[in-house]
Amino acid sequence: MNVRPFVEADADAVAELAARDDERFYPDRPARVTGADILLFLPWSKEAWVWEENGRIVASATFGVHGPAADVRGIVAERGRGLGTEILERGEAFARAAGVEKIQVGALEPNAGARALLEGRGYREVRRFYEMAIELTEEPSVAALPDGPVLDEVHDGEQRAFYDALNEAFAEHWGWHPTPFDEWSAIRADEHHDESGPLWFVVRDGEELAAIVRNDAEVSGGGYVGAIGVRPGWRGKGFGKALLLRTFAEFWRRGTTRVTLGVDSENETGATHLYERVGMHIEMCAVAFEKALT
Repeated sequence: MNVRPFVEADADAVAELAARDDERFYPDRPARVTGADILLFLPWSKEAWVWEENGRIVASATFGVHGPAADVRGIVAERGRGLGTEILERGEAFARAAGVEKIQVGALEPNAGARALLEGRGYREVRRFYEMAIELTEEPSVAALPDGPVLDEVHDGEQRAFYDALNEAFAEHWGWHPTPFDEWSAIRADEHHDESGPLWFVVRDGEELAAIVRNDAEVSGGGYVGAIGVRPGWRGKGFGKALLLRTFAEFWRRGTTRVTLGVDSENETGATHLYERVGMHIEMCAVAFEKALT
């Protein structure tokens, strides 16, 4: 078994591992992880590894740090070989070296084997997250706003204002720890539009960005709502719904009819209910497990 750092050329093979996991536990889900998806989220990790046997990748893992917690994500092709345990041991060593307080690991909710492994090593379930989806069948109508606020796209030079609004909107979100602006900007600065048009939208109230949405053009077979939030002083005015419908309209214009997003099942702003009201449904559930490091 050869354990080595992940390289870009591994993306498709790692995506195939993830897709097999998806298909095993959610066989009716219409889209699977792609190599492009793997590369899109890779910059948020500090380390990425693959386990290779006879030239074939049989497991992969990423390790990152978010505030006081290390984040470990692992995929194993074949159970019962101890690879999941090895990933956890490496992840825990990474976490201790990083000096964090705890370690968090995600697993698909139906994966009883992953749960047994994690609970056997002292992890406990702390949260559940849904992936929600919609298949657009007609051009969405953009919601009207009250007099004053304006629905708009993000302009060049507004990345800092967008970043500040996003962090205020998510400040009370479970496990939220802002990435420093320089790091965030190095990855996100040019993502607010692509050759097809705008991808990030805002609700402006005078000079303030009252609400924001950041979208990705192609994730897991469709458009993806990477982050959507309304600052506390502007909640209850329909701004979140307006941004979602504007997002759906943009993807429809591009010929993209599938749109997904991830949401905390216990989101205190009622986000899950909002997404259901605009026609989205739950496709997958992932569980976050946590272990304190001593």
